[in-house]
Amino acid sequence: MKFKQALSSFKFNPENKTLSFINSQKSGGENPVYLSVHQNGKWLVSGNYTEGSVSVYPISEGGKIEPYVQNFQFSEGSVDVNRQERAHIHSTVFSPNFDYLFLPDLGADKIRVYQFKNEKVQPLQEAETAFTKTTLGSGPRHFTFHPNGKYAYCIEEMGGAVSVYSYENGRLSDLQRINTHSEKYKDNFESSDVHISPDGKFLYASNRGKENNIVIFSIQNNGTLKTLGYQSVKGRHPRTFALDPSGKFLIMANTLTNDVTVFKRNTETGLLKKVSKKIKIRNVSNVQIKKY
Repeated sequence: MKFKQALSSFKFNPENKTLSFINSQKSGGENPVYLSVHQNGKWLVSGNYTEGSVSVYPISEGGKIEPYVQNFQFSEGSVDVNRQERAHIHSTVFSPNFDYLFLPDLGADKIRVYQFKNEKVQPLQEAETAFTKTTLGSGPRHFTFHPNGKYAYCIEEMGGAVSVYSYENGRLSDLQRINTHSEKYKDNFESSDVHISPDGKFLYASNRGKENNIVIFSIQNNGTLKTLGYQSVKGRHPRTFALDPSGKFLIMANTLTNDVTVFKRNTETGLLKKVSKKIKIRNVSNVQIKKY
């Protein structure tokens, strides 16, 4: 069975908590896995994993997605013939000023970068530095910036690590690479997601596979990380998670156990404590928190 590869737009009604369908557009590649919206609300970017591509869509009034105006396909792979036979774009992340777009490519061991000129009909433009190389076989996956805009962090799915960079004007510079796992794990890593607390003091990263946990790091003044500990997700295959805008709660999606776990976050220590019964959701793979 071949599934339709598409992106859809919905209108959310906060009063009765319902969604109403607006429209869909073709994804421009197989297996779309990550969406980002520009701060002006006029552009949507999609990363397509299997075929290794990125698509850019205008968003019109009322939230309608227009056909994509750019679609870049990447091909080169890296050293692991089983996982990196070709490019695999795993996330699409805007820079703090929304003037650059970063594309971690698990297949090519690169973090690709483009300028984003939002006033142009085709906003993705070549950057002076087209990509940053990561450790061979590391498989860069998800990517986030520190609230101060000076540092960036990339979780590496296959390498089981977070790489830390300083950031300035579209350029990343290496600062540190630190494991997301304890010393008892030596291989077969499945690291997945990464987020920073709103106060910029702590970084959280999730591990699937044998670990099924969240590693908690404190962020030092120079942007580097120090491991504080590990928290079980109380489920299996924590694919993504989110921190609420206040920084008081962390919500985790456990795909293989079909549930969501809510943790209370200690804002002083960064540590987590499960605070509710699991919420059962079939095949849950992503969680986002809307501001009101």
